[in-house]
Amino acid sequence: MSEKLFEKYAATEGNEKYEELIKRHDGLYSRHDDVRSPFARDYTRILHSTAYRRLKHKTQVFYNVENDHICTRMEHVSHVESVSGTIAKYLGLNDELTRAISTAHDLGHAPFGHQGEKILTEISEEYLGQPFWHEKNGLRFVDKVELLEDNYKVSRNLNLTYAVRDGIISHCGEVDENGLKPRNELIDLDDFSFPGQHMPATWEGCVVKIADKIAYVGRDIEDAIALGFITKKDKDKLVKLAKINDEKVLNTTVIMHNMVIDICKTSCPEKGISLSEPFLHQLNEIKEFNYEYIYAHPRFLPYMHYTELVLHELFNCLLQGFDKENTLRKVYELRDIYGSVYEIFLEYLVKYCDVDFVNESGFGYMIGNRDNYKIYGNLDDEKTYITAIIDYISGMTDSFAIRSFQRLLTYS
Repeated sequence: MSEKLFEKYAATEGNEKYEELIKRHDGLYSRHDDVRSPFARDYTRILHSTAYRRLKHKTQVFYNVENDHICTRMEHVSHVESVSGTIAKYLGLNDELTRAISTAHDLGHAPFGHQGEKILTEISEEYLGQPFWHEKNGLRFVDKVELLEDNYKVSRNLNLTYAVRDGIISHCGEVDENGLKPRNELIDLDDFSFPGQHMPATWEGCVVKIADKIAYVGRDIEDAIALGFITKKDKDKLVKLAKINDEKVLNTTVIMHNMVIDICKTSCPEKGISLSEPFLHQLNEIKEFNYEYIYAHPRFLPYMHYTELVLHELFNCLLQGFDKENTLRKVYELRDIYGSVYEIFLEYLVKYCDVDFVNESGFGYMIGNRDNYKIYGNLDDEKTYITAIIDYISGMTDSFAIRSFQRLLTYS
């Protein structure tokens, strides 16, 4: 096992692409006494964002908001950060970059996990003619939606580096791949059309991509066992899968550890970020087990039906707010019928509409101290308004979506 095999390829100052990898859309305000690298600064910006904080109330796989020991989306990104950081540090890559990508990679996830993503895809395809996918939505959030105050309390967009933004949109772990190698071209990230279309632009992004799969496959099993999804017979099959490469394996944490060590031993610049064939086979077998015995479990049906009801009703309610003449005014008036559901939505819209339009509509008092992209313009196009609804719902936590739905029932 050789350490630092990838050191000369790391996204550090010696890398010929470094200046491009740390490039931002706009200049970021500086602090003369700052000791952080651009990627470390990105990590801090992500950590302080409200989108990151909301991950603690977003479903990973199992919806169980009152169980403190069931993995949330926030815990998942911490697992990915741990796995990717260990691998990157050993291989000689930039672990500050893997930390930033890992922490941000799921900021675009909808409430209710992949079920919420499926529902928003159905809505987006029907009304906008395009799918919703969380990797693309994650890039949109860090580029255009999420705001953070600067030194003077002016709210601005996150303005992350190219390498971190690239890691977010290219992290898809659903595609079975091995021997991951970065692409050569630093393409326009808005050109991504579907998940997994392009490999990450950095070795660090490749590490996060494989770490994501190891993290979710392992932890999902623990939660399934804790919630009684797996029978004694199914558990016996799982134990056999766990012991394929190590007779001493007793739990999924050890499986994950063994895979991390295997990647460190197997990866090299020639082969890419790789699992050995035995461990790749084990990972795929466990993934198939999860799909058969966990993700397709009939106990998910009530949850699926409930989330469909919640998200569709919220969307249908908010859809009534479009008015080509003045949508902000219509949204304001609908507060009399739907109460805080529309009141909070109005506050959201004002942040991203043209300042002149907001002032002319009579809501200048709500603008605040913001200097960010006004992605919804004058809201005079229905597709723009629908995009705003999908953005708004996708940013919700499970608990906020449920509270909003309950307000529709209680007229509050």
